[in-house]
Amino acid sequence: MNRVLIATAALLLSGCVTAPKPLQGEFAAIGPRQAMQADLAGERVRWGGRLLELVRFDTHTCFLVAGEPLGDDARPYGRSPGQGRFLACRAGAYDPAVFAPGRHVTFAGTLAGVEVHEIGGGFRLPRVEADVVYLWPEDPGDARVRPGSPYTW
Repeated sequence: MNRVLIATAALLLSGCVTAPKPLQGEFAAIGPRQAMQADLAGERVRWGGRLLELVRFDTHTCFLVAGEPLGDDARPYGRSPGQGRFLACRAGAYDPAVFAPGRHVTFAGTLAGVEVHEIGGGFRLPRVEADVVYLWPEDPGDARVRPGSPYTW
């Protein structure tokens, strides 16, 4: 009986997972790969992934991201080679020490087309004009404490 109650409670609580308020809304169900195949400029999207690079300009900052699928809470999870890379740009200056490579970030904004990003000879990447830049807290599960070996000399 207790197992049934615990399973029911877990299912009910998992249904309550929602995205943070700035990331809520209606978005097109397309990913970076689909955006490369067709002209989808003007579509509202919510994409996220692992930050690869941050480039600051005079008036705005651009983020190069390895796209990952988003959970129900809009947080990127797992590496998926099928998601593709994308650029997300927003007005203002962002600190590269805070937005360090490897951090998870989610963007909400409007597709602005495809542009060439000058890495390794230039890649065509979809670009998002971001209204929201949401940096996720670092996952405490990533900072594992490993016990010392009893055989160290």
